[in-house]
Amino acid sequence: MHPAFSVIFLTTLIGVGQGLFLALYTGQLYSVIKVLPVQDSPGFYGYGSLLALVFLVAGLIASFFHLGHPERAWRSAAKWKTSWLSREVIVLPAFMGTTFIYAMIHISGWNPVLFALSADFIVDLSLLVGMINTVLAFSLFICTAMIYACIKFLQEWSTPLTVINYTLLGMASGFALSAAFAAFVESDLINFYGGWAIVLTAFAFITRSAALIRNSKIKYKSNLSSAIGIRHKNIKQKAQGSMGGSFNTREYFHGAKPALFKSIKWAFLVMVFVVPVLLLSVALASDMFGLFALAFIVQYVGLIAERWFFFAQANHPQNLYYQTI
Repeated sequence: MHPAFSVIFLTTLIGVGQGLFLALYTGQLYSVIKVLPVQDSPGFYGYGSLLALVFLVAGLIASFFHLGHPERAWRSAAKWKTSWLSREVIVLPAFMGTTFIYAMIHISGWNPVLFALSADFIVDLSLLVGMINTVLAFSLFICTAMIYACIKFLQEWSTPLTVINYTLLGMASGFALSAAFAAFVESDLINFYGGWAIVLTAFAFITRSAALIRNSKIKYKSNLSSAIGIRHKNIKQKAQGSMGGSFNTREYFHGAKPALFKSIKWAFLVMVFVVPVLLLSVALASDMFGLFALAFIVQYVGLIAERWFFFAQANHPQNLYYQTI
């Protein structure tokens, strides 16, 4: 498939925003149950959530560059009963709005206690809003990934690993950013966020590697015989049928040479997994904000390459007919 950079930036940017919010809310939840220290600054979770919102808005803006008629974007939500894209269009603004409410609750300081589950577990408004937003965050991961995982004839995408990888990679990048944010404001949650960023990156490496291995061993259901409807064992294509390119050859081929395609795979494996883990490990030992920030930047650049490879690796059955130019 031909990777569209608007979609690449959409999926990676909102993934960072989702992961950052989940990291912040996890820190708050753990502080309520006395696993982590309570943050003295009420703006820690608030300004951190606004940072997550910046990534979400940037991803939403990027998505408009993928539309032929942006003025009709509202229609994309009409088929929510059957379309994962429509569900994503609904869940994303809901997640953004709730993230903003969560941020404003912390920044304004208006956070009334709603009820107490026990003497030590007090539920305030921000905790309830954060719980609702957590459900929306994971729902958004599922909706975004299922847009591709539900396409059965693109066998590279049609696997539960697509959903798992979108979720883990988004959370890994979000936790890496939360570690940098904690280091910037000199929070005592640096080790918590940095440690979980390493753990999530390691799990993401396992599941992404599993997807790469699976895709390298796919036995395609379609072949040249089924593509043109001729039952014969020995079929050779001598010509494409046209002298120049077409919509089919532009949209269903990535256009990269085999050497470049292979190098991008190894590049994203190093930049998404190996380098960030090394940088985060050194940063945790030194508490240097620059290293935390560099770990996130390197990982995000690697995620752009990873998402490009994800789209490019999908082999549309129509390519059996058009082959390569």
